[in-house]
Order: sequence, then C-alpha cells, then structure tokens
Amino acid sequence: MDLDGGIGLAGSRGPGLRRFSHEAMNTVFEVHVAGAEARYAAEAAQAAFALVDRLEGELSRFRHNSDITRINHLTAGQRTRVGEAAFECLVIARHIHDLTGGAFDIAIGTGLPALELDPESYEVHATADGVRVDLGGIGKGYAVDLVAELLEEWGLERAFVHGGFSSAVALEPPAGAEGWPLTLSDPREPSQIFTRLSMRQAALSASGVRKGDHIRDPRTGAPVRGRLAAWVALPRPAKQATAAPDAGPRLAPGAVADALTTAFMLLPVAEIEALCQRSPGLDAWILGDGGSGAADLVHLTGPAPERAAGDST
Repeated sequence: MDLDGGIGLAGSRGPGLRRFSHEAMNTVFEVHVAGAEARYAAEAAQAAFALVDRLEGELSRFRHNSDITRINHLTAGQRTRVGEAAFECLVIARHIHDLTGGAFDIAIGTGLPALELDPESYEVHATADGVRVDLGGIGKGYAVDLVAELLEEWGLERAFVHGGFSSAVALEPPAGAEGWPLTLSDPREPSQIFTRLSMRQAALSASGVRKGDHIRDPRTGAPVRGRLAAWVALPRPAKQATAAPDAGPRLAPGAVADALTTAFMLLPVAEIEALCQRSPGLDAWILGDGGSGAADLVHLTGPAPERAAGDST
C-alpha cells in the first residue's frame, strides 16, 4: 500500500494484527497493533486520532486561531506564547535548518532566524516583519511520534504508526518477528520495490516529487531537479523512566526524519554522506532521476548506534 510516500508495509493483514485509520492533516493516519484485545486497541486508536486532530488544530497555518497563525501575524518586536507542540516543532525545525545550511526551512526563506524562542516561557519573539511559518514538512512526523508515545502509554508496545506512508514509526514488532516488514518503492511505479527493511524502534520518512514541484529550495526558490525521492531512517531514543524538568524538547525522530528527507531532496550527496557519518544510526536513501530505476538509488549510512534503526534484507 502506498499513499503519500514510497514507504510500504508488507504483510499488513496477518493474524492478530488490528488496523485503524483516520483522515487528518490532508492524509490518512493508520495505527497497526499486534496481539491486543480488539476493544482496547480500538479505544487506544481513537485516543491517538483525537491527539492528531488536536495537533492539527495547533500546528496548521490554515486554522485562524492556531499557534502557527499567531506566529505568522507577528511584526517586529511582538511576541506570542505557544503550546508545547508548536514550540517543540519550532525548536526541531530551527536545529535542522542550521544543520542543513538552510536546505530545510519552515519559513521558506522569509527569515526563520528572526524568530527567537524562549524555552522558559514558550514564547516566540519576532525581531523582523514578514516571517511566515509552515510546519507541513515536519508536522506529520511529529504527530506520528506522539501517537507512538501514546500507544506505549496504553501498554501497546507492538505497534506501527504512519501518516500517509510518508512518515512512520515502528515500535516493537508482532510476536515472533524481528521487525516490521517495510519497503521502499519507486515513486513513479509503486509496485517496483527497491529495498526491503525490517524495522523496530525506529522512524522512517519519505519525500518525493510525485506530486509535482511542491518541494522548492528555500535558499533560491527553485524547484527540485535531478532527484526523485529521499528516505531517512532514525532510531528512536531509549525510553527513560523520568524526564528531568530541564530536559528540553522531546527527542522526536519522526519529526527529524521528516525534516531531513526534505533537505536531502536538495543537498549534494557528498554533504548528505558527511552528515550521516556524524550521526550514528542515520540511514539515507537517495533516488536520482537518471531513469534507470534501482541503479539510481544511493544508500548512505552512519556509524551503527547502540540500537540499530533497521536492517536491510
């Protein structure tokens, strides 16, 4: 199955596997739960989808009362307080913006550095006019991260979550399996599978140009050329019993993977490879537009983390 992105879940209808779906954020979110009682799994899925709807209300620039809309109405010298979700997305987005030299930019070249973030008050302060923020490149991944955490809180450890098959998080796999069986497919021909993965405790994200010139270089305004798709996998952080009060924003691998796939549609392969080498557990697959299918797919990987993000088979 393929919706927004080139990620697929193989064998998604096995015994004891329950699937729930919900439309939000202009896509379809799905929760797959293994080995759980039907009614309890359904209640957890409904709670997860209610969370996604709440996040959409807070993070969408199209909602007139959202945190992001209030930020977009700031002029120089003004500030506004936002919720935890919006603030964490802004912190992650600013980090990836700096890490990629502006290749990922939720302000699309309107001046993201002009937004100052106060972690004590959760306030956003504009130092210039005209900054316009759009969390479309990170919001789905963040929502998938929080849904995965919610399922764990409900005791549903064996689960897989995705938003449109372009942002996904794999928790523990079904009993007896080493991981969730995922595929990376050609965006031009989804039936053509490039790579099969077995993943657990990891996030996986995809970006591509199947929908046209919707990905543009925020540094130049030019649409993507020479590249058809990018995928990124990251390990989830180990769970901690308690979080320190000053721990800062949550480690959200789905949101980070979302942001990196967008940047990796633009960055030279050499820069992506250098970033992977500095980032244990980071895997990237880059598909060029040379027209020869799998021969144009480049797999770049960083040093092995303590817990692997996923194994290709």
